[in-house]
Amino acid sequence: MKLRALLVALGSALASVVATAAPAGAATVPGPATTAPTRATVPATTAPARAAAPTTAARPGCGHRATDRALARLTREHGLAGAAVAVADPYCGRWSRADGTADLRTGRPMNARDRLRIGSVTKTFTATVVLQLADEGRLRLDAPVDRYLPGLVRGNGYDGRAISVRQLLQHTGGLPDHSAALADEDTDHLRHHHFEPRELVRRALLLPHPTGRWHYSTTNYLLAGLVIEQVTGRPAEKEITRRIIRPLRLRDTYWPGRSARIRGPHSRSYFTEERNGTAVRVDGTEWNASAGGTGGALISTPADVNRFFGALLSGRLLSAPRLAEMRRTVPGDPDRLGPDGRYGLGLITSPLSCGGRWTGHTGSTRAGHHSVAAVAPDGRRATLVVNQTPDTDAAARAMLTALDTALCERD
Repeated sequence: MKLRALLVALGSALASVVATAAPAGAATVPGPATTAPTRATVPATTAPARAAAPTTAARPGCGHRATDRALARLTREHGLAGAAVAVADPYCGRWSRADGTADLRTGRPMNARDRLRIGSVTKTFTATVVLQLADEGRLRLDAPVDRYLPGLVRGNGYDGRAISVRQLLQHTGGLPDHSAALADEDTDHLRHHHFEPRELVRRALLLPHPTGRWHYSTTNYLLAGLVIEQVTGRPAEKEITRRIIRPLRLRDTYWPGRSARIRGPHSRSYFTEERNGTAVRVDGTEWNASAGGTGGALISTPADVNRFFGALLSGRLLSAPRLAEMRRTVPGDPDRLGPDGRYGLGLITSPLSCGGRWTGHTGSTRAGHHSVAAVAPDGRRATLVVNQTPDTDAAARAMLTALDTALCERD
């Protein structure tokens, strides 16, 4: 099972590391990789440092030692720069933990307050607005995409008249992911180029047809964003801001637009790539995220993401019947979601070691930020972030284990 796919392949359109990832033999060496002397690379000699984190009031079952150990494994055993988690717990309150380094140039410790690119967690925001429009009777989930975007999905055997809006949100319409068309693009080109959604859709339609009933594709969510724009007459980003970000007072959540920078306090982000046969760690913080679009471009913080999922799953953003539709899942590709992973309408569910299933979404970017946002059956919410691409299945597995620990720990 390709566990890394849950974090990498479920990222934004820039999440593909097929073309530039370091060879397994080089990338699996714990600790930082050797860095070439270029402007984009960063020193690799800064040792991970443990960040101070707020402590929860002493209550039985509210310790965090297991979470501390899980985060330390990510940075010290698997060589990721930094890892942090923010938790909102009905019993233990809000708490956060961190390990490693947010900025390798300065040695600033990692924390759970910084802004970062949340990648495909963006998809849940987009799906929510599509479902709100369905709640309002302004679109039909089972209507064909062609009704709202006539002629756009057509050619190479693809036909928007045979794909519904629901199938876009559920990844069951058989569309390829445009990230595959970007896999061979030069890193610096991807870093600076601004992509338009329709351009990326056209590139996706030139790709071979995926196999299987379920195929994860950020292209689906670019189309969902275009549907929002067509129905409302406003850009999807503005509509999502108006309907979700502003009412929930997600003050650290915003769309970067054409800017490659992250405003305000933020962690740096890193990924490894092969240069002249050597694995090097590259700073990907400045990055134009337009290839992710309404499927992966949002910038946020763990606390804001927790607030969003709390509002969504408690019924504040959708009617009860529509939320039930959103949570109705189908089996996903085991190589992407694991053997028991399932996908709803912009939501992933997966088993927890303490029983039940978490509900949320994963996110990653080619630039190096990775996140997992999840809610446990008892209402505990956790958003786990790392600021370096996990290059091995073992590192990805450790990240998911850390999430499970944060949701299940009753120390």
